[in-house]
Amino acid sequence: MFRPLSLFIGLRYTRAKRRKSFISFFSLVSMIGLALGVLAMILVLSVMNGFQHEMRTRILGMVPHATLSAERPFSDWKSVAAKAIAQPHVLAAVPYTPLQGMLSQRGRMQPILVDGVDPQLERSVSIIGDRMVRGSLDDLKAGELGMIIGEITAHRFQIDIGDKVTLIVPEVTSAAGSITPRMRRFTIVGIFKVGAELDGSLGLINVADAALLKGWEPNLVQSVRLAVDDLFKAPEYSHQVAQALGNGYRAQDWTSTQGSLFQAMRMEKTMIGLLLLLIVAVAAFNIIATLIMVVADKKADIAILRTLGATPRQIMFVFMVQGTVIGVVGTAVGTVLGVISALNISTWISALEALAGHKLFGSDMYFISNLPSDLQVEDVILICSAALCMSFLATLYPAWRASQTEPAEALRYD
Repeated sequence: MFRPLSLFIGLRYTRAKRRKSFISFFSLVSMIGLALGVLAMILVLSVMNGFQHEMRTRILGMVPHATLSAERPFSDWKSVAAKAIAQPHVLAAVPYTPLQGMLSQRGRMQPILVDGVDPQLERSVSIIGDRMVRGSLDDLKAGELGMIIGEITAHRFQIDIGDKVTLIVPEVTSAAGSITPRMRRFTIVGIFKVGAELDGSLGLINVADAALLKGWEPNLVQSVRLAVDDLFKAPEYSHQVAQALGNGYRAQDWTSTQGSLFQAMRMEKTMIGLLLLLIVAVAAFNIIATLIMVVADKKADIAILRTLGATPRQIMFVFMVQGTVIGVVGTAVGTVLGVISALNISTWISALEALAGHKLFGSDMYFISNLPSDLQVEDVILICSAALCMSFLATLYPAWRASQTEPAEALRYD
């Protein structure tokens, strides 16, 4: 079978045992370094993708994608919701009255965000119905002053279903600069767990009870909560809905409350990717040192090939093939190990936690209570392409040096 001369000799040099064992060792080190760099990039970026996915599904599954509000509380929220749902990309619209206050029980206090919701409609815009560990969303009945809290809050206050808590909400009075607290006793009717920081900072009550706490009529709401089909286009979609409703309505989306967190995560992924890429670059450019030593070791062979008629271009391709093989093998091994690690890291961490008897990622300390992984084909292709490109570029200078070898000079002392 016909094979180009440069490819044939380059592959022979790669397979053949060299007289200088340290050159073979250096080639192996280059392969291992490249494989570890690719492995690290795939694994770390997959974990960061997993964190972003969990944050989107958990945190953005609980907080509003967008809200529509007016200057004053309104009672015709059903007509507003109907007009909103008529707009493209809006999946659901429900009544929503958010509150900020303090939760108090037996001398303990903590700040809390309280969402006034309609328990019958809330499942269409939130994952809370699937995250209940005790009680039910349907237990939030109007006028009964029931509250659903997160598992971390329940643990802090050492309370359970049926216990009483006091919700303190500030109210600005007509007197200039005067704030009067409104206090109501609520009964815990449910406990949820999403495995994120919201377990310790969010509570839910009936939207009618939220109006009562604010001193409004029971049928008044502060805003309408929207669910859209594309989270990252929520600002655009909510603005379009507000424009369709006319003057007097304004839109607010999740980027104003949670946007900085996701921007920070995106920036962190980019910076960590660049730092890990430097590790791959160091491993790839070790190929330069390896090939320079190979060229020095093969000067006599190069001279003989030149005298037999090999052109400088063919000599250059010989060592480019050899260096590229090192890069391809290192990248392939790293990719296989990286994909296997990314697909199994969550299981391995769970096994390690079970073996150690200690939770490494507690939801009371971290936003996410486990180590998720989301392997994306685009990341793998980008990492492999970068590693192969750097490996190829690293072969150019040593291969060019080999092509400049003068036969007479190389054979003078042989």
